Amino acid sequence: MRLDAAIVAGKLVASLSRRLNFGGGTTLPGGITRRIDPGALGKMTGRLRQGCVVVTGTNGKTTTTRMISNMLQVAGLKPVHNRSGANLVSGVTSALLNSSSITGRPGGDIGLFEVDEANLPLVVAEAKPTVVVINNLFRDQLDRYGEIDYIAGLWRKALRQLPSSARVVLNADDPLVASLGKSLAASVLYFGIEDERYGRATLEHAADSKSCVSCGARYAYAVAFYGHVGKYSCPNCGAKRPIPDLGADSISLNGTVGAELLMRGPQGPLNVRLGLPGMYNVYNALAAAATGLALGLPLEDVKAGIEGFSAAFGRIERIQIEDKLIFLALVKNPIGFNEVLRTILLDGAQKDLLIVINDNIADGTDISWLWDVDFEVLQTRTRRVVVAGTRAEDMAVRLKYALVDPSKVEIEKDLPRALHAGLAGVEKEGTLYVLPTYTAMLEVREVIQRLGY
Repeated sequence: MRLDAAIVAGKLVASLSRRLNFGGGTTLPGGITRRIDPGALGKMTGRLRQGCVVVTGTNGKTTTTRMISNMLQVAGLKPVHNRSGANLVSGVTSALLNSSSITGRPGGDIGLFEVDEANLPLVVAEAKPTVVVINNLFRDQLDRYGEIDYIAGLWRKALRQLPSSARVVLNADDPLVASLGKSLAASVLYFGIEDERYGRATLEHAADSKSCVSCGARYAYAVAFYGHVGKYSCPNCGAKRPIPDLGADSISLNGTVGAELLMRGPQGPLNVRLGLPGMYNVYNALAAAATGLALGLPLEDVKAGIEGFSAAFGRIERIQIEDKLIFLALVKNPIGFNEVLRTILLDGAQKDLLIVINDNIADGTDISWLWDVDFEVLQTRTRRVVVAGTRAEDMAVRLKYALVDPSKVEIEKDLPRALHAGLAGVEKEGTLYVLPTYTAMLEVREVIQRLGY
């Protein structure tokens, strides 16, 4: 009876929210529902025929979740998915609420929820997922999350609540994430990259997890793919990277266009053509594919789901504006920014950039992370850099200390003018690479839409 009242109230709030154009009904309805019935999330997920999948991680959770959604739909299943990106517990509850009938009957077969890092313990405790997927763990929004060891501790406690019937999908190449697979009742499926050709011999400056989880000694790396992600071992206690159950080999990165790779797993090899660029998206595809295997999906559905996927909102977008192209890529932390730079510089050509840095709550108010990004790679690789956003001056200072030629850097805090200045400097048939933080990305898209594109 209590759940019925909570659902009715939540649906009423959702309807009003949409009519009044207040939030779109993606978060508030779930909060109201939970206030009336604190057990609503667990009760609603309990009605899903095939349980639910929860995906978290610092980078790539939106992309990975949408890839999984594609796979499920190819397999003939209907996922209940918080596709809007509202990934707090109230957003997950809202997604279930919005898909359910007034009587609480679910509108899908399986739940699929992207979950904020700090909200994972609560969602796991209430929703009791059948599969939990963890992509990676990097420093992100230190003003909100704190250091990575704190988040890892929260995750470790949450995963230990899972029963033996659950499955946990972990990145073998991230030492802190891989360590979460120890001493679990749930079975663990590891994914990782075997092809070493795109790796480095040493860790980059922004690497976070450098010390052994077991003994505290510094890891030795045979190869580092990005950040602290790679093939590692501890020379002191012998701890080492788990052998991946699903590995990626024969990788070919095709600049900003995409990638090709060979996945090897228990069901056999799988050649995949990925429409997203960069090594970080190879990891996203691996995480999604491993989840498909954990759910027992056929290989052909896994392949079709990945290959039929297009980038999530703002993550990677290509927008044609007359005879010029905008390549829009979200940046939000040092590791992610480094990988975006690495990807766009892969072809060796000079680049025109527009970097837009905001410090709103959704971006993280502490922008000291900019000093951990390897902007030094831009010294000889840029034609022009326009900087904008609420922290445009800070970005310009960072570029100055990275020894980027000051004559190539323009500060323009007004975003429409900054976009115009960026495009004006691009040659015909050329590309402007726009790299915004989250709220800046929303503003950039709004400006582009006002231009009619």
